[in-house]
Amino acid sequence: MATTHFRWAGVALPGQARGGGERRTLARPLGAMSVFRSGLLVLTAPLSALSLRLVPILASASRIVEDTLYIHLQPGLSLTGSSQPRSTYVPATPEVYSLINKLYVDADTHSHLDVRVLLTNIRNQSLTPQSLSSVQNLSHPPEVILTDFQTSDGGQYNPVKQRLERYATSSYSCRPNLISVLLYPEYEPMMDESELPPWEPDLDGGALQSYSDVVVGGTFDRLHNAHKILLSACCLLAENRLLVGLSDKGLLENKMLKELIQPYEQRAEKLCEFLVDVKPSLRYDIVPLVDPYGPSITDPDLECIVVSEETRKGGVAVNKKRLENGLSELALHEILLVKNPRHGENEEEKISSSSIRQRLLGTLLQPPQKDPARPSRPYVIGLTGGTGSGKSSIARHLEHLGAFHIDVDKLGHEAYAPGGPAYEQVVEEFGKDILNEDGTINRKILGAKVFGNQEQLKCLTDIVWPVIAEMTKRQLNEAAVQGKAVCVLDAAVLLEAGWTDMVHEVWMASVPEKEALRRIMARDGLSEEAAQNRLQSQLNSSQRVKQSHVVLYTLWEPEATQKQVEKAWALLQQRIGRD
Repeated sequence: MATTHFRWAGVALPGQARGGGERRTLARPLGAMSVFRSGLLVLTAPLSALSLRLVPILASASRIVEDTLYIHLQPGLSLTGSSQPRSTYVPATPEVYSLINKLYVDADTHSHLDVRVLLTNIRNQSLTPQSLSSVQNLSHPPEVILTDFQTSDGGQYNPVKQRLERYATSSYSCRPNLISVLLYPEYEPMMDESELPPWEPDLDGGALQSYSDVVVGGTFDRLHNAHKILLSACCLLAENRLLVGLSDKGLLENKMLKELIQPYEQRAEKLCEFLVDVKPSLRYDIVPLVDPYGPSITDPDLECIVVSEETRKGGVAVNKKRLENGLSELALHEILLVKNPRHGENEEEKISSSSIRQRLLGTLLQPPQKDPARPSRPYVIGLTGGTGSGKSSIARHLEHLGAFHIDVDKLGHEAYAPGGPAYEQVVEEFGKDILNEDGTINRKILGAKVFGNQEQLKCLTDIVWPVIAEMTKRQLNEAAVQGKAVCVLDAAVLLEAGWTDMVHEVWMASVPEKEALRRIMARDGLSEEAAQNRLQSQLNSSQRVKQSHVVLYTLWEPEATQKQVEKAWALLQQRIGRD
């Protein structure tokens, strides 16, 4: 049967589905959504040639796979001839390890891809080839198999594609009727591959030293490619067990944007999934790390600790503690930090979790729940944040961008004012000693009575919150009458007061506690103790994040905050369908 082929962006794809059914055109314009959620890329070129070709190969694969891309190094694998191709082992050498590093570094350009380099056939000399014979069950079974193997026969049913499909289904947990794609990226001019000698491992530098039990520690938040390089090194070094200390509790306190760090259970689950995918033959122990050492200074079976340039001192400290505990020192294996040439303003120069968390600022962290009873217009943003968080400056910028601004804190002042709906009841409850000479309520005196005293604070909020809620609803009605598309409901106690039923999304202003204390003391002339009492009477940042859809951070210069707000505003317009 004749088949039509579409060639675009270096990818040759069949134009007809297997079995002669519905025609499926896979060629598409730049920027279109990828076709498959998961895929397996089998790289067959000699490693010396492959290093130069990774960038165009990954670019081609990224247009076909939109999520998980497994990569298996099979240098010299032949997909021609009559025999079924079999996986062969690759020795764990510095050359191979360097190529794995380059794979992850080059893949970092394609941020939508979760790349995982399989290490099942990369072994040290203590392991036997028989370990390669079993079928590997991947956590995201590939929907498509890709290869850099090139053939002049472009037919849908050519022998190369058939052997590739059989190879994949016999070696991995692939779904039935797997689709295969031969990648033909446009490489830079180089020696014809037929002139290259057959690939042989470079053992001049020796194989990597291996150890029975290896340990590594880290936060491993939002697992990224630098993490994967570190973990791949651990897996290549370990013969039996990898012990991972996963930072938790107090070790997270000084992390940038600690509120956005994934929960321990979620980080552990993602970590385990990745490790079992790339090297299922190892035993993995993942334990919470609540101090800088954990079990690394008490486990007698450990032989090696893997560190980075930044954590080498920690590895040295571990060995000092081990000697004090009567244990042998660990071999220190150090990896280089991975630079990020595309790092943004205020981001670290290396690939890091903190930079990824910064990029989440202004984006939708979780989808808002739709309430059919709530009017769709105006679309109400509930802006909250603790005192000193910079919430007011964010509200002013949103107003400048076109939002109808409802200053709930100002409404609170009106409720307290003489003749206001809450004035008489507050004075009756807390006494006339809270009044200034002109009869107005002295909020500093009132605050001293309630902040740090939960019973008194509740008494006050029970009086004023229902009053302020009614005043706010009248403002929302006014915005609707004026035909406003977006309202920002600027309320410090939005979550504490339970006013989320009035908003479509919750946006949160955040800043580190130390910076919030500094701002409160400078702004209100309070002592550190008084400022601390005020903060402790409110929800903390972690509690707010759990109920927020968008987070904005005001630690840096005002221009950085404005960029976050403008980013959040632009994404909001897309969500609510406005140009």
